[in-house]
Amino acid sequence: MIGSSVYEPSTSASWRVALPHTTAAVPVARALVRTALAEREHAADRDTAELLTAELVANAVEHTAGGAPIELVVELLPTGCRVEVHDTDPRAPADLARPPLREPDPWQEHGRGLLLIRTLSSSCGHRPTASGKAVWFRLQAVPRQRRPD
Repeated sequence: MIGSSVYEPSTSASWRVALPHTTAAVPVARALVRTALAEREHAADRDTAELLTAELVANAVEHTAGGAPIELVVELLPTGCRVEVHDTDPRAPADLARPPLREPDPWQEHGRGLLLIRTLSSSCGHRPTASGKAVWFRLQAVPRQRRPD
């Protein structure tokens, strides 16, 4: 609708990509999410989607063993976007659904990824899969007048 304050795509789109189980997967995943949102002119915040995707992929690489690829799934929906990262470890991420018992140490390099995901996403979680688990977040579409250029 022309003049509408919220972008309302008429169709959904999704991508499923296998990524290497290395830190090289992080910039590839960031680029894929940013490109998908830009090319479809989607209304989810690109910077936030890119940041949270990087956190999910980095956690999958760092906290799962083995060389099996991880899988990135990006879904663009009329109401927002959903990003999932699949890995082969069936263990749930400890602090995703609930806050940690103590705040992250401000002097440590690690420990804030799941906090960012919980804080910046509209929802997040994990689910078991046949080969391990999927960890996901969702971002709502942002009204056009509030989006940065």
